[in-house]
Amino acid sequence: MPMNAGDIQRLIEEALPDAEVTIRDLAGDGDHYAAEVVSEAFRGKSRVAQHQMVYQALKGKMGGELHALALQTSVPQTDG
Repeated sequence: MPMNAGDIQRLIEEALPDAEVTIRDLAGDGDHYAAEVVSEAFRGKSRVAQHQMVYQALKGKMGGELHALALQTSVPQTDG
């Protein structure tokens, strides 16, 4: 059974409470998503470490209920 965008967003926000999460269904099939996650928790971490944090938030659903996730992570932009 595919995951819906709301479930993906909820799991990420539970693991990274400060995160701004945007989810897009890429194929309209509930199986291929793009996620943009912006969190202070990523500051100082490599891109690989940031992505691992998001995959951990998905609690093993990647590759099962969630077939494909195009992931973009970043830290919040500071003003000034």
